[in-house]
Amino acid sequence: MDPRELLAADRDETLRRLASLTDDYASFVAASRDTNADDEHDPEGATIAFERSQVGALVGQARRHLAEIEAALARVEAGTYGTCEVCGRPIGEGRLEARPVARTCIACASRPAP
Repeated sequence: MDPRELLAADRDETLRRLASLTDDYASFVAASRDTNADDEHDPEGATIAFERSQVGALVGQARRHLAEIEAALARVEAGTYGTCEVCGRPIGEGRLEARPVARTCIACASRPAP
């Protein structure tokens, strides 16, 4: 499949997920306004705070993934998509199918961070 199509589909799915998560987050914020502000003594308060924190983290993750998709699309336009940013060798087709935003080949991704 063409990388542009794969990345566009990934972007569309991520945008849908982000919209849903943003709605969920707004619901949790509204719910926390309507409940007791003392989460420590309110059995529901801790749950709302936890859920809001979890959804907030997922929103951040979706936004970072969108940035990765945009960077991958820029690499497609620049003609560097599919080339490892560390060693310069081609990134395997299977890796790009599984992770279209991959910047490195499997060998370089497997190396421990310095």
